[in-house]
Amino acid sequence: MVFLFILLAILIFIIIPGIRIINQYERGVVLRLGKFSRMLSPGFRVIIPYIDHMTKVDVRTTPMDISKQEVITRDNVTVNVDAIVYFRVIDAAKAVLETTNYAYATSTFAQTALRDVTGNFDLDEILSKRDEISAQIREIVDNQTDKWGIDIENVKLQNIELPADMKRAMAKQAEAERERRAAIISAEGEKSAAAAVAEAASMLARTPGGLNIRTLQTLEKISTDPSQKTVILLPNDLADGLAKFAR
Repeated sequence: MVFLFILLAILIFIIIPGIRIINQYERGVVLRLGKFSRMLSPGFRVIIPYIDHMTKVDVRTTPMDISKQEVITRDNVTVNVDAIVYFRVIDAAKAVLETTNYAYATSTFAQTALRDVTGNFDLDEILSKRDEISAQIREIVDNQTDKWGIDIENVKLQNIELPADMKRAMAKQAEAERERRAAIISAEGEKSAAAAVAEAASMLARTPGGLNIRTLQTLEKISTDPSQKTVILLPNDLADGLAKFAR
């Protein structure tokens, strides 16, 4: 009876408190009496209770929002920029031992890098070179977080908020550009139409009787209109003679 009581006490106070279940996407960092002891892989694990302390670390890719940062661009325009960082723990021991909170440390450093990098670009470059800016931020943050066992997989700029007066100026510029393109297209259309008319007139002039046929076609269209018209036709020979006499 005493043996069973002792066995039950060992089970309750020693074995059960030391049982740990580590999921597939986690790693366990074990400290024994405050000193790093070992890493535990996923599965059913047992540690020495009251002596060992285990911290679970999620090693999946984690998206982290970088809050909106006020940035003064190289051409002295104030914009608000935010981003998202995708990171993953590749060394759980470093993530636990080298920083008190690896996620917060990564976020804080990413905010600083976001301000520093975007401040080196003009506004037009920030709007057109998002991928280049994101790559620079990723490289800077990744170099810093290597010592924390963190891999920065990607950085993406999300929203670039412009001042209200800048938005209005850009809208006016876009409208002026659309009007300019519309004027160019209209002019090109008129040019093409004029060229087609000139070519048709040249062909009619070279074709015997072509002008007479065209005149008859015009009369046919006019005759369908019920309004009263007076049309005076002159033969081509007579018209040419009058033209020569006038000269």
